[in-house]
Amino acid sequence: MYNPNASEDSSKASPEEAKLKPLVFYSAVVGITLFSLWAMFFTEQASNVIYGALAWISGSFGWFYFLAIVAYLVFVIVVAVSKYGDIKLGPDHAEPEFNVVTWAAMLFAAGIGIDLIFYCIVEPLTQFMAPPVGEGGTVEAARQAMALTFLHWGLSGWGVYTLVGMSLAFFSYRHGLPLTIRSALYPLFGKRIYGPIGNSVDIAAVLGTVFGVATSLGIGIIQLNFGLKYMFGVPESTATQAVLAILIVVFAAISAATGVERGIRRLSEFNMLLAIALMLFVLFSGKTRFLLDAFVTNLGDYIQNFIELSFNTFAFDPPQDWLNAWTIFFWAWWIAWGPFVGLFLARISRGRTIRSFVAGTLILPFMFMAAWMGIMGNAAIDMVLGGAAEFGARATENPGSAIYLFLEQMPWTTLTTIVVTILSIVFFVTSGDSGSLVLSNLTCRLKDPNHDAPPWMRVLWAAIIGIVTLALLMTGGLSALQSAVVITGLPFAVVLILMMLGLAKALRLEGLKSASMQDALSGHLSGRTFSREGHSNWSQRLTRAISFPTFKQVEDFITRTVRPAFESVKTELEEKGYPVSISGGGDDDQHLALDVTLGEEVDFTYQVWPRECTMPAFTLRAEKPRSSYFRLEPHLREGGLTYDLMGYTREQLIGDIVDHFEAHLQYLHMRRELGSRSPGDEGEPGPT
Repeated sequence: MYNPNASEDSSKASPEEAKLKPLVFYSAVVGITLFSLWAMFFTEQASNVIYGALAWISGSFGWFYFLAIVAYLVFVIVVAVSKYGDIKLGPDHAEPEFNVVTWAAMLFAAGIGIDLIFYCIVEPLTQFMAPPVGEGGTVEAARQAMALTFLHWGLSGWGVYTLVGMSLAFFSYRHGLPLTIRSALYPLFGKRIYGPIGNSVDIAAVLGTVFGVATSLGIGIIQLNFGLKYMFGVPESTATQAVLAILIVVFAAISAATGVERGIRRLSEFNMLLAIALMLFVLFSGKTRFLLDAFVTNLGDYIQNFIELSFNTFAFDPPQDWLNAWTIFFWAWWIAWGPFVGLFLARISRGRTIRSFVAGTLILPFMFMAAWMGIMGNAAIDMVLGGAAEFGARATENPGSAIYLFLEQMPWTTLTTIVVTILSIVFFVTSGDSGSLVLSNLTCRLKDPNHDAPPWMRVLWAAIIGIVTLALLMTGGLSALQSAVVITGLPFAVVLILMMLGLAKALRLEGLKSASMQDALSGHLSGRTFSREGHSNWSQRLTRAISFPTFKQVEDFITRTVRPAFESVKTELEEKGYPVSISGGGDDDQHLALDVTLGEEVDFTYQVWPRECTMPAFTLRAEKPRSSYFRLEPHLREGGLTYDLMGYTREQLIGDIVDHFEAHLQYLHMRRELGSRSPGDEGEPGPT
């Protein structure tokens, strides 16, 4: 039963609330383990197979990655600006759990992470010195390099995260389905998502997440290994990288076990502030005016050429190695990270409207990315243009060294090197703990989407991610990491297409609910202003408006007015053959619920819940002042409504119930006319 007053702070689930999805969990774990052992002990054979698969997929499906990425972005923007943008990702009364700053920090740390430090120097320099077409080292090459960098790190990739996060939050927090990828396909497949179809989708999501996060951590380990060699002389070797992988897993497991509120949230806020501080240092210690001018130019080039860049597959003279290493890799990487970051975004975004969610997840990270890449990348390119050719060559030959070699050219090298190392380590932890949290939730069956899997599951997945990372590093380092992502990203790219179709269908049905409410209530709203005798009841309404009852008064009102009204409706409907039940209202239960069973259709629910509110300052009271008063608000399957029932007569309350019942029947009629299925059909749970 839906409880709007339930606590949402807990991030843990008890053993009774969390159970393994055996097929998903064991299939994924066994497959990943076998792959890791194969890669570690038959390294040459594994490398040949991985690179062969890469060549086939990039040659056969490169075009599909280009089209899919654009389709995801266009879809989420269209939904946000449409009439559906006002729909909340949760019940209608839900409010966001985190403020905007904390929310931005968490999505930034989980969705970008260590990769931004690794690529902020490497990519601009590589695209500048060895562009896919044209001559390198020129001013035109510099502008093209930054436009490509903005493309790979901009709105297109975040469209993937936004699509997954919006879909999962909508189906889980608004319609009570499990917080897992399969739930987004309910409008297309119905209850079959609980069978082989759903298991296949979740397994694909788990594999994509594992390899996507492993790639990120592997890239970070390569960079951190060079940093330790640079600062302390630690050798660059597989053994060193193995030790680093173990340490990262340990710290990620500890952070994941503490949950979202204490672990991931605090680390994300810290890292965002540290990254901004480093970016501002580079801006103000370098050529400030040039960097700001270049940033504006880069932004203009990206916006002006966005369509051309997004569809340019270089079909007539394809630089296939470049495409595999850059655009196709990045599109597959964003897709592989889709279930991980999308589920995490859903987990932290309950209560936001679709419009604010889409705007926030697209604009906030893009603006930070554009500023970060623009300042760091243009500063590095300017150094090469100014004569530091050796720096550019060394940075592109050994990508892990790029950020450290760049900081060598700046003042306060020792301090900034320490800052980058701390940033790398914390990004490691936030990526690892977020990934293990999401993987645990994907492979567990949770009663409540507001809760997470138990800590031992997160620790286990953190260890598995570490093993896969090490296995990929042993098979060929950065190239193997990139290849594995392109391969595992393809199946989930197809799943994302299905998610778009499912969400579009569900949103259309959501629009029918609003339309049916308007159709059914059009003849009733004005009638509420008159009493049974036909006289205007404005006096009663005024009395209600300036009344601020206590909880005891609300309880008395439920006993004297609400329950009799429910009983009257129950009796009338039962006489017409409808099964009706009334629940709640006991000593330990503050709410009262009326449930009408409608067979194979979506059942009707009308509940009343007391809500404590702050007493307004203008209240004039003879008795002792109180700090709060109580409202009695109605709740439907979609969540809480905003008006107060206190002071209604029994007949008015019955009228309100009947109004919503008529609206519900009108919605069912409109849906049947379209032959559509929505979440909540076939006995599925309503909002949680």
